[in-house]
Amino acid sequence: MSIDWGKFQDDVDAAVKNAGANTDAKLASKISGISRLTEDEIRQLFPESADAKKLAELMEIVRSAGQQHEKINRIVGNAESFGKVIFTLLAKFA
Repeated sequence: MSIDWGKFQDDVDAAVKNAGANTDAKLASKISGISRLTEDEIRQLFPESADAKKLAELMEIVRSAGQQHEKINRIVGNAESFGKVIFTLLAKFA
């Protein structure tokens, strides 16, 4: 029996896309649970899961224990990494 590699690749691509969508939905759900943004807003603002993950990291810093200046220093130290997320949030609320 020969393998239809084109169909196989299509099936793999569909499985990857489906898994990614499920992961993105779960991530949006987790973030909306600790923020004022809804799941739909999070998915709309951060359609790429990598950006949603950066949002979660940024929120972790903001909500962590410690002095405000320490949190600011951590954010500034990672400004390049958080830049797109910060811009997106500011654009939403500006």
